[in-house]
Amino acid sequence: MATKRYELNDAQWERIATLLPGKAGDPGRSGLDNRLFVNGCLWVLRSGAHWCDLPERYGKWKSVHRRFSRWCHAGVWERVFESLTQDRDNQYLMIDSTIVRAHQQAASGKGGPRDQALGRSRGGLTTKIHMLADALGRPLRFLITPGQTGDVTAAPILLEGQEGRAVLADKAYDSNALRAVIADMGAQVVIPSKRSRKIIIPHDAIIYRQRNNIERCFGRLKHFRRFATRYDRRTIHFSGFVLLAAAMIWLS
Repeated sequence: MATKRYELNDAQWERIATLLPGKAGDPGRSGLDNRLFVNGCLWVLRSGAHWCDLPERYGKWKSVHRRFSRWCHAGVWERVFESLTQDRDNQYLMIDSTIVRAHQQAASGKGGPRDQALGRSRGGLTTKIHMLADALGRPLRFLITPGQTGDVTAAPILLEGQEGRAVLADKAYDSNALRAVIADMGAQVVIPSKRSRKIIIPHDAIIYRQRNNIERCFGRLKHFRRFATRYDRRTIHFSGFVLLAAAMIWLS
C-alpha cells in the first residue's frame, strides 16, 4: 500500500490496529476506516494546518475533527501510547521540559487561559510540556502545564510509580525535595548541582551524557507542528496531539 511520508505504513498500522475502537465485537460503528482516520489526524499533526484544510481524501473535516475529539475524551490516544511504551528501557529515566508558544487561536478556550494550561509571559501565551523518557530517550509520560510552571514542581508527578536505576535531569531540577523523591525510588540521582548550592553534590558525569537522548527526542517531536506550536483551545485536544506524536516516535 502506497503511503505518504506522514502516514502509517503497513508495519506501523499492524502494531496499533487492535488497540483502536471499532474492532469486531465492539459496540457502535465499524472501525474499517480507522487507518484513514488516523492518517488524517497525522496530516493535521504534521502540517499544523486548520482542520478545515484537511484534504478530502480523509473525509469530511468536521466529522474527522469530532471523532478526534471523542477519542481524546475517551482516552484512546493515551491507551495507544501507553501500550507502545511497554517495551521500555528502564535502566535510566530522564526528565526534561520544553515551552511551546500558543497561537492566538488557542487563547479562547472555555474557562480562560489558566484552566487550559496556558501561561502569560513577555512573549505571550505559552504552554510547558514536561516529559519523562526511558534510557533511549523515548517518551514515557507527559504533563502539560502553563508555561511558567517550575520544572521541579512537575517532576514528582512524572516519576510517580516509575522504576529505574538512575534518574537524569539538568540542574533546573536540583532540589532537595526531588532528590529525596528519587532516593525513595531506590534510584541514583544524576543531577548537576546549581551554583547557588553551598556544598556541591557530585553526580556521575558519564551517565549524565545520556541525557542528550531526551533533548533529541524533543527535537524529533517538534517536527510535528501541532506539537511545536499550540493551536488548540482545549488542553485535552492538545494532549491528544502530543500523545499521537509520541506514539509515532515509538512506531518509527
